[in-house]
Amino acid sequence: MSSFPAVPIQLNAPTVIVLASGRGERFVASGGTSHKLQALLDGQTVLARTLAAVRDSGLPWHLEDAGHAGMGDSIAAAVRATPRAQGWLILPGDLPLVQAQTLLAVAAALQEHAAVVPVFQGQRGHPVGFARQCGLALAGLVGDKGAGGVLRAQAAIEIIVNDEGCVADIDTLTDLQRASQLLANRCSAAGPR
Repeated sequence: MSSFPAVPIQLNAPTVIVLASGRGERFVASGGTSHKLQALLDGQTVLARTLAAVRDSGLPWHLEDAGHAGMGDSIAAAVRATPRAQGWLILPGDLPLVQAQTLLAVAAALQEHAAVVPVFQGQRGHPVGFARQCGLALAGLVGDKGAGGVLRAQAAIEIIVNDEGCVADIDTLTDLQRASQLLANRCSAAGPR
């Protein structure tokens, strides 16, 4: 594993692809009354919080929210919709606590590597980064499987990040409650404003 500083990148910045095409069936099955991306987390929707981190990173981004059969189809459609991108950071929309500095760290690592995965306390997270050379493989993805095969083909490197938000996805009401507690802890650690 490598550690890269989170520095803003101006040239050759990858495009963040925010995936918001899933059906969210597990969330509803767990008792949720809306789609998980529209569920409220401390007054904002899950998707709005994810997009706020993306905007804070300053990286270019694309929201993929058209209905697709599977994650592979969603990634492929987003890559095809961003043909001039210098690379891609694949970020599921259900990661409302991901930090902008994590996106920037993955983007920085892409300057030297073809594929990058952030790791928090031994757990792989998102966004997963791909250099431009991976575009054809990503654009050809289909079905429910994501980009794991492309990661393996590119011998992705792992970078250590101090961001529990990169692994705290929202699939159930319990996940949403846990994210609410993590957010409260983060706010109390930051102190009064």
